[in-house]
Order: sequence, then C-alpha cells, then structure tokens
Amino acid sequence: MENSDKRKILIFSTAYHPFVGGAEVAIKEITDRIGNNFDFDLITARLRKDLPKVEKVGNITVYRIGNGNKTLDKLLLPFLGAIKAWKLNNINNYYCIWAMMVTFGSGAGYIFNIFRFFSGKKTVPIILTLQEGDSESHLKYKWGGLIALSWKIALRQTTVLTGISNFLLDRAKKNGWKKDGVLVPNGVDLKIFSKEVSENEKKDIEMSLQKTVGDVFLVTTGRLTSKNATDDIISALTYLNKNFHLIVIGKGDDGPKLQKLANDLGVASRVKFLGFLPYDQIPKYFSVCDIFIRPSRSEGFGNSFIEAMASKLPVIATPVGGIPDFIDDNETGIFCAPNNPQSIAKAVDLISEDSSLKQKIINNAYNMVTERYSWDTISHKMKAVFDKVS
Repeated sequence: MENSDKRKILIFSTAYHPFVGGAEVAIKEITDRIGNNFDFDLITARLRKDLPKVEKVGNITVYRIGNGNKTLDKLLLPFLGAIKAWKLNNINNYYCIWAMMVTFGSGAGYIFNIFRFFSGKKTVPIILTLQEGDSESHLKYKWGGLIALSWKIALRQTTVLTGISNFLLDRAKKNGWKKDGVLVPNGVDLKIFSKEVSENEKKDIEMSLQKTVGDVFLVTTGRLTSKNATDDIISALTYLNKNFHLIVIGKGDDGPKLQKLANDLGVASRVKFLGFLPYDQIPKYFSVCDIFIRPSRSEGFGNSFIEAMASKLPVIATPVGGIPDFIDDNETGIFCAPNNPQSIAKAVDLISEDSSLKQKIINNAYNMVTERYSWDTISHKMKAVFDKVS
C-alpha cells in the first residue's frame, strides 16, 4: 500500500543500459533524482542474449523485449512493446507515457494508445522527448521518407513535447507541432566531470599516452560516425605542427575507416584510438588533454561538449543543430566551419596562441554549465513537465 499514492510512468526507449548514449544517460539521471512520488517502468529492445528480460536499474524496472537479436528486436519492438505495455497497464494504470525520441521504442507507446482508442478505452497521455542528432536530410529521405512520416504521426498523438535544444523544438514545429514545446536540455554529472584528478593519476595517463613536454593533446568523444566528423579532426592535423596529437574516445562503424585515413595522411603516430571508456574514466583522460573538439555535421544537443566544459577544457565546435544553445563564439567556445579541416586548425592555433582567450572561454563555459546544466537542475525541469500532464 505504500506505493498507492505514487504516479506510475511508463518509459519507452529503443535502447537502455548497458547501452549508453545521451538519451539513456538522461533517462537514468532524471529518474534517479526526481523524487519518491513516481514509479518508473521502461520497455526497451533486449539487443543482447545475455541481458535479463526484467531487471531493476536504478529507480526503473526495465522490461526487455526480444531474443537478443539486435536488428530483429528493434523491428519487433513497436508491436511486441505495445502488447507488453497493454499487459503492464492493466496492472499499473499508468499516469503517463514518456517516449524517448521518434524511434522504434516510442512507436510502441503510440501503437499501445491506438490499441486503446479502438478498444474504446481512454488513451494515456504521452510526453515525447526529442533527442535526435541526425541531419535534416536524414529525417526527410532516410527509408524513403518513413522517418519524416513517423515524426508527423507521433507529433499528432503527443500530449506534451520536450526537446533538448531549441533546434529540435523548431524542427518539431516544421513537422506539424502546433503548441509550445518545453526546453529540457541534457545535463552533466558535475561530481564526475568537475572532480579534481590527482597528479599521480595524471602522470600515469600521460605515460600511457606517451605525452611529452611540448605536446598538445586534442581530444574528441562520441560514436565514430560521419555526423561527429572525427575524419575532419584527423585531416586538420596535417595543417598543425607535429606536436599536436589527437585522442579519440569512443567506438563505432567508422573506426577502421578513420584509422586508414590517419595512415593515408601520414598522421597515424599522432592519433590514438582509445575505444570505449567507462563514463567515470573519461574525466581522467580529459585532465591530460588541452582542447576538446567535435566538428559535428549535425547535432541535437551534444552531451560531450558540456562534459568537456565541466572538466575545464576549451571547446571547439561547429554552429550546427543545438550547439548554439550553449556555445557563444569566443565566449564559451570557438566555432569552426563544418566540413573544413583548415578551419579546425585555425581554431586550434587561436586557442593555443592566446592564453587569455583560452582562460576566458574555460571560465565562462564552466560557470555556465554549473548554473544551467547540472542534472539536479534538469530533473526539476522534467518533474515540472510530469506535473504539467496532471
């Protein structure tokens, strides 16, 4: 009976822990902090056979759908997830649905409500959170326009819309959303990314990365995909002195292609691919690096940028997607042009040669992140959204 007064929320996400991206981090950080007045269940694709079908992760009971086949589980998730939601709702009588992005997972929530509508039952309010970082052309033309159609269908059935950037809220309006949306950006765990790293730990990491006196370490994090433009940073090394090196944290399908590019350009000895690192290990590597760069071709928001800012690294980025929400050129970061390695090199030289500009950017960005982007602040914003549904 102690849970009788709690509001029960059903979350839909195509992937969830141990698969970690910006959306998955946001779900966990918000639900861990939002308070004791809510109960959370989550329906997701199983994706791996070794993962349990039901598991408690933080404050969420996770229900994984499928047999562990990555492709098949995603394709079946909208339909099998809707059936699972129907069964769970008969027990839990959900207060609302929280759909993460317009994708396979959220599709299950919308199909569930279609089932209810045609069964003569009241539909469950849906909060849709836009986290997408893909380009406009991807939205319009991928799968013959099916993604764009899915957006229009989802927006028509959405009760409350949130987006992690003004860019995504504007995109929703272009695709038929008529009401105001709520800006709820992603956040950063300040306890992890602002924590001081000991000198001994720094020395150990510098030794492992073979950093010597005079070396300048550029660093980038994220999936190794075209949209994150790691290839442009590698190409930019050809315009920079040989004491500039690149640390690449992350993995993805473009990994072999990027390694080949580094070899072909003769900079392979200056690029270190570290692969995937646990979330709490990244700040240790940031502590021995000098400049964070991600010259994105598209970006919904970009958690990696504010994580670097919290670690007191100056940031170089492109003015695309949601990035201008938190980067003001020459104030909280430096802009470079998309698809332009020479522009990246110019921005690197500017930061490296102007120590007062570098320190101003570091201070301004750190203060902005601590004031606006802590997960405690973000969880309060999301709680207000849940309250708005009542």
